[in-house]
Amino acid sequence: MSVRTPVAVATTATALLCLAAGPATAGEPERGRLLLTVSGARNTWIRGVQLACPEAGGHHPHAAAACADLQRANGEPDALAGEGHLCTREYDPVTAAVEGDWNDRPVVWHKTYPNACGLDVATGAVFRF
Repeated sequence: MSVRTPVAVATTATALLCLAAGPATAGEPERGRLLLTVSGARNTWIRGVQLACPEAGGHHPHAAAACADLQRANGEPDALAGEGHLCTREYDPVTAAVEGDWNDRPVVWHKTYPNACGLDVATGAVFRF
């Protein structure tokens, strides 16, 4: 047996492990575990839930819809399609935040919206908890 055989076996095994742990391929659901929070003006209140996709796990009341929205957005909160309903012009800012991972890629995001309705229009089911 030559020295090359153990090296080749080790290299092949390492490559297969990397492929198994890599990001989802076409047709395979994307995976993520995210902590979602929403807070009121000057942090007067805060609420949060954990969302696990694709199993729609965690404590999110609309987990399946939130996972589907995030999958369409490739885990990018700024790319969420949201919903196009009308809101009042009331100024009562809320800040939404996401922290976790999507397809083994870290996700850290936060954004302030003029009110809860504006958040809902922009993010759909993701922050509906």
